Amino acid sequence: MIADTQRRILFLQGPPSTFWRQLCDHFESSGAITRRINFSMGDWAYWRKPGADNYRGRFSRWGLFLRKYLVEHQITDILYYADRLPYHAVAREVGASLGVRTYAVEFGYLRPDWLTLERGAMGALSHFPNDPEVIRQIARRVRSFTQPKEHFTHRFAQEASNEVVYNLLTALVPYGYPFYRADKYYHPLVDYLSWLPSALRKMFTENKRSEAALRLRIERKRYWMLALQIQADYQLRTNSHYHRQADMIAEVIASFAEHAHPEGHLIVKLHPLDNGIERWERLVERLAKKHGVAERVLAVSECDLKRTIRRSRGVITINSTVGLHSLRAGTPVKVLGVAVYDIPGLTHQGSLDLFWRKPQKVDKTLRNALVSALAATIQVHGSFYHPEGRKYACREIVRRVMNNLVNEPSAFVNPPPRLEQALERNVPIFSSLKGSGMEPFKPASCPVVSASNR
Repeated sequence: MIADTQRRILFLQGPPSTFWRQLCDHFESSGAITRRINFSMGDWAYWRKPGADNYRGRFSRWGLFLRKYLVEHQITDILYYADRLPYHAVAREVGASLGVRTYAVEFGYLRPDWLTLERGAMGALSHFPNDPEVIRQIARRVRSFTQPKEHFTHRFAQEASNEVVYNLLTALVPYGYPFYRADKYYHPLVDYLSWLPSALRKMFTENKRSEAALRLRIERKRYWMLALQIQADYQLRTNSHYHRQADMIAEVIASFAEHAHPEGHLIVKLHPLDNGIERWERLVERLAKKHGVAERVLAVSECDLKRTIRRSRGVITINSTVGLHSLRAGTPVKVLGVAVYDIPGLTHQGSLDLFWRKPQKVDKTLRNALVSALAATIQVHGSFYHPEGRKYACREIVRRVMNNLVNEPSAFVNPPPRLEQALERNVPIFSSLKGSGMEPFKPASCPVVSASNR
């Protein structure tokens, strides 16, 4: 274990905003020594501070480089955004082997206005407990959750423009970082240019779909909701066993056709940031027709999400935060992947086929305990983009990291409590390490780390 005489914080890739740089300033003001490694031109453009190093080597050499770097600079803590990015997955493993604390930073489970700060990783590798009694114990030790008065909303254009600038710089100006592995599902140009035809299609078809979804709600028809995610999302790619979201959609519609009430409907809600490449609405129509439920299945991009959830008989998702919003609304939820909120007593633990007829109800006291425990241990009130929200988040992240309060009190379980179940479901948890020459770290207290060791 590296000596804890002074905190030395290493920043890897962060969100495309000034947040990472501002967080670094807050750590320095608290007495920490900070360093930064850039991997791409996007990283360089959003950092622009002294003390940054550049990694220009191949991904296969990154683990060896980082191990030497951590020892040479006596790094005590590593922060990264998007924990399954291959470079960050390797950093988690190397850091764990050297006793260096690692932290995943992401958009919050309790969004809007919240960020995630969690030791190690999220999803299947999250150390947050999934035992209802442990969660209740944590909730009894912390303040009951109340929605803060401060709201840190920002315009979508602000977030989108930063994403576009960062990713295009990285993709189109690779000269200083020729071997960078972006691990993008789509090339940024393809991703962004696809929004134009998608927007045009919505102009001609979305009103009709939205009105149909609204009628189901207003007329109090029996319906369920399937919440889609973005195909490129790491939560789908590394925290579920589905290679493509299309496989999940086919499974759900087939189950709905056979087991749901014959007068029931299914609303398939597309993710608001979906680029339209996959044409989910066409797939849904084709599958619904194949199973003889074309009149009962509807794909929609825009609807009043809160009211649609509240009126539904249940919500199905891989692991979207929509699931947690649904639990907070008291609506039954079936999780098909790995999610931090997939806990006995909260979500439906039986089969999908049974969910249509006999969904397990939400234990509201346990739900309240979960929200309180999340907010106190691995959630931070704040924003990546709102100026005041950045200040709130920076102060709280520094306080927790410098005082070893991340995942505290008692919200750190080792081995990760969802890991074994995920391995049994063939979830590709360690796929981000492929090509790095790394093996998953095997601490004595974490005997189950890979399918080959089971």
